[in-house]
Amino acid sequence: MTREAASQEPVSALSGFGSGAQAAPKEAGRAARSTLTPRPRTGFVETDQVRDLTRRGLAFLNAGYPLHFRGPAGTGKTTLALHVAAQLGRPVIIITGDNELGTSDLVGSQRGYHYRKVVDQFIHNVTKLEETANQHWTDHRLTTACREGFTLVYDEFTRSRPETHNVLLGVFEERMLFLPAQAREECYIKVHPEFRAIFTSNPQEYAGVHASQDALADRLATIDVDYPDRAMELAVAAARTGLPEASAGRIIDLVRAFRASGDYQQTPTLRASLMIARVAAQEGFAISVDDPRFVQLCSDALESRIFSGQRAENLAREQRRAALHALIATHCPPLTRPRRAGPKAGIEGVLP
Repeated sequence: MTREAASQEPVSALSGFGSGAQAAPKEAGRAARSTLTPRPRTGFVETDQVRDLTRRGLAFLNAGYPLHFRGPAGTGKTTLALHVAAQLGRPVIIITGDNELGTSDLVGSQRGYHYRKVVDQFIHNVTKLEETANQHWTDHRLTTACREGFTLVYDEFTRSRPETHNVLLGVFEERMLFLPAQAREECYIKVHPEFRAIFTSNPQEYAGVHASQDALADRLATIDVDYPDRAMELAVAAARTGLPEASAGRIIDLVRAFRASGDYQQTPTLRASLMIARVAAQEGFAISVDDPRFVQLCSDALESRIFSGQRAENLAREQRRAALHALIATHCPPLTRPRRAGPKAGIEGVLP
């Protein structure tokens, strides 16, 4: 009599990405546990600017080139990458750049053990016991995407060390993923023809980022993403907060004027506009300098970006604060203006 028992191999899993994604269908098999299927995001605004970026990005992807969206924080790179990935109609695997991320985190590693136990009682009074334990190779996200033809979204890839990306050079040039010796079963895999990759990065960030390898950058089709225009910011703010366009427009103009002034340490983006608009709508503030609660909200959201935690002299702080309040008064004026004084009471007649 022989009995065998084997442990189940571990499978990496990826949590859902917001409300605009769902798990991949079951027919994708074991790999489906680490994939997402992007769905249209609630309140997503598709303007001419977004459609143009989407068209340009898809042109590179359909030609087989990896795509790279590059731009400062708050320009919507990640949302745009997921939107473009959704147009491809393939499951998506997401990787977030991190300094601790290594090649094995992309490709795979020996993860867990496969146990085998044999009990032989062919002779009733003799028991033969044999146990073996072998390490089991587990594919990680890059390998899964290359093998199954999924779309890889690598968000903020420059936050990972450059040497981590050496394995990507063969993937994009020779369409081969070379596996380490520990894989045992296979030395390399041929990249699926449907495999696509979308990268994002922030060239202005200085904390926790690394310079990209020239060899990798040369293989990427890079599209620079700038701050959205006023029409797009207004449409997004109105859709996400429920404020009337006139009220949302005041907040958008305030933040854009603050950004244009250059009087800041941390660039105010559309996120600052949404922050002010959402709280104002939630609390019922008047979008006007007349409402001290709204003025305080704008100060809380924007003044912290002026010095970005740095100490400053009281005089400089007061001057910057006064400039910010002047912008609030300019772009969020009183809702009711005082009436002009008319003719004095009791005076009648005709003009001379």
